[in-house]
Amino acid sequence: MAKEKIRVLVAKPGLDGHDRGAKVIARALRDAGMEVIYTGLRQTPEMIVHAALEEDVDVIGLSILSGAHNAIVPRVTELLRQNHLEDVLVIVGGIIPDQDVEALKKAGVAGVFPPGTSMDEIVRFIRAQLSGRGVSAAE
Repeated sequence: MAKEKIRVLVAKPGLDGHDRGAKVIARALRDAGMEVIYTGLRQTPEMIVHAALEEDVDVIGLSILSGAHNAIVPRVTELLRQNHLEDVLVIVGGIIPDQDVEALKKAGVAGVFPPGTSMDEIVRFIRAQLSGRGVSAAE
């Protein structure tokens, strides 16, 4: 049975207390017809993966401004593998230096979106990545 909508978990891992960008992304994805679950601030990788499992999400969007992406993101992707959630698309937004992008992709991140990326670009990316997976990609 196909899901009605793309389900996206938006999370703010680590100690970063700035969530305006995450809320803007969550609203844009919701406005694009996706179902969005926002976990709030200061989430651990374990909390994020637990929520992804409980909510049966298609996508995890991590918003990281703290510089902790090299520790947090590989832990999230490892926990996803341990919980047999390899099919969950992981995207990362925030302050990610160019030299770290390749390592994040090797860890399992599908896309990295720096500040200034258009909301439409993120929506199109998610829809393109999930096309054919049984979730609605309609605009």
